Amino acid sequence: MLNFIWTALFLTAFLIAALKFWLLGEQAVFGTLLSAMFEAAKTAFDISLGLAGVLALWMGIMKIGEHSGFVTLLTKALNPLFRRLLPEIPTDHPALGALTMNIAANMLGLDNAATPLGLKAMQAMQSLNPRPDTASDAQIVFLVLNTSSVTLFPVTIFAYRAQMGAHNPTDVFIPILIATYASTMAGLLAVAWIQNIRLWDKVLLAYLGGISLLLAGLIGYFAGLPREQMLQQSAALSQILLFSLVVAFIAAAALRRLNAYELFVDGARDGFHTAVGIIPYLVAMLVAFAVFRASGALQIATDGVAWLVTGLGMDSRFVDALPTMLMKPFSGSGARAMMLDAMQTHGADAFAGRLACIVQGSTETTFYVLAVYFGSVNIKRIRHAAACGLIADAAGMITAISTAYWFYG
Repeated sequence: MLNFIWTALFLTAFLIAALKFWLLGEQAVFGTLLSAMFEAAKTAFDISLGLAGVLALWMGIMKIGEHSGFVTLLTKALNPLFRRLLPEIPTDHPALGALTMNIAANMLGLDNAATPLGLKAMQAMQSLNPRPDTASDAQIVFLVLNTSSVTLFPVTIFAYRAQMGAHNPTDVFIPILIATYASTMAGLLAVAWIQNIRLWDKVLLAYLGGISLLLAGLIGYFAGLPREQMLQQSAALSQILLFSLVVAFIAAAALRRLNAYELFVDGARDGFHTAVGIIPYLVAMLVAFAVFRASGALQIATDGVAWLVTGLGMDSRFVDALPTMLMKPFSGSGARAMMLDAMQTHGADAFAGRLACIVQGSTETTFYVLAVYFGSVNIKRIRHAAACGLIADAAGMITAISTAYWFYG
């Protein structure tokens, strides 16, 4: 799918440029495309290198958190919830532990640890699957929770925003929490309705009701503030929570007599390698999108959508973040490039730049996750997994747009 999208961007750009050249007499249009290609390649390289320091910082901090017991603590806290959401998995089965640890690692933003645990969980659940070529109910619940992007600390989004010059890189923290909650709840309710999961179970009600009440209280508090004060206080809360998390990780490592410095350096090294490793992918997607934009094809598409949205009496500023939304279900690297393009073109603190970050932090690459996890155990019939995952994506994106208008006007 990503190959199809990448190729289509170039071919569409060429077609539009050719029409401009022959019909409108724009002699410089192909020169503009070439200039856009070279400039985008340089920009992608500069972004990746500049990102190395910030990503190394956060990866180092998260490495401390990973080893200081926070994943284990979160796993214990979530275990009773998943025992009821996945009743077909025996209490003492290894699938339950791997699954819970995968979700806990995802919530903390530990992608490098989450994926191997997720694959292990899928393989363990497959051993319980009576129809090996068809996704079981438990596997679908697990995949929908993964595709709904349960995220508590979207540290990579903060890293990208810092690199792109955001005044306060963490000011999207509260909006991302709200949007990821909506995404997760929508996916969970959809799969619960199809599978007849008893959501009125006391334990499930305690977990889901407690989280909902906490978020409702947060929303109610901010709703009663003037916009300027709301932005200031939400930014302050984000900063306090995130720095407290850093200190908690380090303190927990000290209590467990771990060498926090060496863990940080080890994680920072991974962060540096990650920043360097994304250069080819970022160059590929930014160059393709740059020629698509330079040809005027993006302007034609967004103007058309904006005209339709305006005709319905709605504000059309969210349309500038639409490429990130459309790309996200298919490709994480592609959506990341679209997010960076939005911040570079409109500004990291512009409405479109912030909205693209909220979408990126609160939704997941649904089709990629389905392909990788189901493919790892040779499942061909995925039943309602894709539909429920897309419901979660849609809820996350709609909430992201609504929250962006609420916070940023």
